Amino acid sequence: MRHELKPCHFESTTCHFERSEKSSLKGEIPHCVRNDKSEAVGGSLRPLPRTASGLALLLLAASAQAVELPRVFADGMVLQRDQPIRVWGRAGAGARVTVALAGDSAHARAGADGAWRVELPPRKAGGPYAMRIDDGQAPRELRDVLVGDVWLASGQSNMEWPISQSADAEAEIARATDPLIRHFKVPKSWSGAPEWQLAGGDWVASSPAAAGSFSAIAHFFARELRASEGVPIGIIDSTWGGSSIEAWMDAATQGIDGDGLAELARQLKADDETALAQARARLARWQLPADDAGWQAAGFDDAQWDTLPVPGLWEGAGWNGMDGVAWYRTTFMLSPDEAGRGVELGVGRIDDSDTTWVNGVQVGATHMQYNQPRRYAVPASALRAGANEVAVRVTDTGGGGGIHGPDDGVFVQPQGGERRPLAGAWKFRPASVSALALDDDKNQRATLLYNAMIHPLQPYGVRGVIWYQGEANAGSVEQALKYREQFPAMIGQWRAQWNSPRLPFLWVQLASWHSGGDRGDTSPWSLLRESQSATLSLPATGEVVTIDIGDVDDIHPKNKQDVGKRLALVARHVAYGASLVHGGPVFKGADFDDGVATLAFEPGGLAARDGGSLRGFRLAGADRVFHPATATIEDGKVLVRSDAVPIPVAVRYAWSDAPVEANLVGGSGLPASPFRSDDW
Repeated sequence: MRHELKPCHFESTTCHFERSEKSSLKGEIPHCVRNDKSEAVGGSLRPLPRTASGLALLLLAASAQAVELPRVFADGMVLQRDQPIRVWGRAGAGARVTVALAGDSAHARAGADGAWRVELPPRKAGGPYAMRIDDGQAPRELRDVLVGDVWLASGQSNMEWPISQSADAEAEIARATDPLIRHFKVPKSWSGAPEWQLAGGDWVASSPAAAGSFSAIAHFFARELRASEGVPIGIIDSTWGGSSIEAWMDAATQGIDGDGLAELARQLKADDETALAQARARLARWQLPADDAGWQAAGFDDAQWDTLPVPGLWEGAGWNGMDGVAWYRTTFMLSPDEAGRGVELGVGRIDDSDTTWVNGVQVGATHMQYNQPRRYAVPASALRAGANEVAVRVTDTGGGGGIHGPDDGVFVQPQGGERRPLAGAWKFRPASVSALALDDDKNQRATLLYNAMIHPLQPYGVRGVIWYQGEANAGSVEQALKYREQFPAMIGQWRAQWNSPRLPFLWVQLASWHSGGDRGDTSPWSLLRESQSATLSLPATGEVVTIDIGDVDDIHPKNKQDVGKRLALVARHVAYGASLVHGGPVFKGADFDDGVATLAFEPGGLAARDGGSLRGFRLAGADRVFHPATATIEDGKVLVRSDAVPIPVAVRYAWSDAPVEANLVGGSGLPASPFRSDDW
């Protein structure tokens, strides 16, 4: 027995689905309903012609009309449970395309442009299944298909950050043995117009062999949900380090002319090709990759190397778009007395990693800290009177590469003496090139990433979105304030395009970090956090506070485990309806009376994280000057006082780029979000 055909209308295409009473339980392909005597029956193709020429013609026709699917539809994919399953793609104009999955099937006619879409009925979690897509010419079959929950992970580098570079990497990779967690990595790509196809990507099941490259936060989030929900979890990782929120929003939402953007993109591509040609010409004089063993040695002959201004990224000196390994060498002079005392060597900020030698002796190394100044102590045993040789091996994994930062970060300083500048022309030589592409600034340009990395995913079924982005928009007060309009606008845009007004959208609030932009009472990072928190006014949203688990000296804190766990707690509440404590205290208001600010919070159970006195509070009077304040917990409220502010009118908590001292938590130990009572 079969249910009668039920029409469903999706955009310009009409499709039908049919469900067999004997639905597939083990992934076998169900047979198709015969609706047209000229169409395939039972999923088989028409008989092949017997002649060689006929076979060639058939193969040519099949090739010309083969079904093309979005790359997210692939072996090992995870489909979203309990939602209509939308499948789309390209075929020959007018082709009748049938999609079958575990007892359900749907068909549609491809339009004049070859586009088609169908919708299969919702399914419970399960699998593995096989999905068959048949256009009557060259059917395709996708295997090992699971049905569970799919989460889109997006944002910039902290969401992109892999397990291999996170805390306890070796142990975490070893325990990543659950094949029902699957990741799909969207390649970094950009476009001036909305694309229907991704640039690449594959579904990869979690295993120790593969997990090192997975988004750490997304994976730890998935692991928690596997434990709580018991269904397969799919992660679609669409991230790009350093990206601004503007890059992830469509043109219409930002009031951008789409035609003008497309023309700009064409010009960018042309300019990039010119710049890349220059880089190829520079690289052509070297045999690459090169064996660079010994390049750090004292007395090494670097006379034939190029020269490069230091500090300054090598992309700015003609090595456009080069990622890989390159070396820098220079010298500095010391008197016998100075050599006998030792020196401090500053080699600037290095994008991304370095190993540094003096006279062939390794004096320092820093891994994946693109913005951290390198200052290495050089012992007297590595030095000599006269000329001393510096060698720096730089590894750049993407974006800018080389020694950068202010001139005064490149120096030598004898113990007890003055700093001497080392900025200037250094010897430079590439050793290997892992990539040559000028994508570095595309992640800062409006709409380009959305067009290539988000639009092609729509309307693939997802359970929700996890988002970690904002660092790139916290460079100024103006940017941070603008974010409180941009962020809800982007969420609304994505929800509308997925036709899901309450699509769960969860994000990570910026962690503590010394950005260099904090000016006391004015902190762009605090304003950005406030903009993030203000977006909680939208329904079905949630925020994870991380000011207590950041690293003030590292914009990429290594503790991604706790971030993933906290996101999963929020997801269990927002997306799955669990009644549980999923966040810390939320500031609800302040009363000012008799020199005391009395603060109310939800929920209750206030405490200090370390069991000591509360820290991180400041008070201001009518003069708007904030002073450190003491705080105590009394009767479920926080009372704040300062001798310097006899008549307080405003209170702030954790209001700085790196409020590591702030320690207000709830009964569960989760931290309170930074807040202020004023709007100055």
